[in-house]
Amino acid sequence: MIRLAPTAIALALLATTAAAEAEEATIEEALSAAPPQLRDEVTVRDLDGTLLREGDGDFVCMPAPAGFAGPMCLDGPWMNWFQAYQAQEDFTPSRIGISYMLAGDTPDGGASNIDPYARTPTADNDWVVEGPHVMIIVPDDAILEGLPETPATDGPYVMWPDTPYAHIMLPVDARAEQRAIE
Repeated sequence: MIRLAPTAIALALLATTAAAEAEEATIEEALSAAPPQLRDEVTVRDLDGTLLREGDGDFVCMPAPAGFAGPMCLDGPWMNWFQAYQAQEDFTPSRIGISYMLAGDTPDGGASNIDPYARTPTADNDWVVEGPHVMIIVPDDAILEGLPETPATDGPYVMWPDTPYAHIMLPVDARAEQRAIE
């Protein structure tokens, strides 16, 4: 029989507790993107795809990528968009897709409104740190025609126009403070 010292047992318990608390914090962060009526039914995954909580709805919520955007809750078409975006592949959704980002972008997050792969603000990449918003993808880019392409409108606008990742940004609350250009 193997005997563990009380200190080893205590350290193992602390490590297990810390890991469980970190996972719970990640789940809570991911759920902050979803509207209250969806939070009990969504699946939650970490950004690497690790399942953190099984759900029974169409939405998958994820925490914010470090230094970029914010927590998000994606339906099926948006999950396909997300996979294409990560692989830098072209993408056209088969139907309208909805993504909730009701926690908004993190203070160190945000995104360029013109360059899908920019990771930091510059003087010429139209960086925006958006407040709570909904994002909509459409199967035909002609639907986007006539919508503003700048967040300066303080209303709906097209993010990443003329790219395979173009989508409608629909702010639903005040925009966060803009990140300084570094």
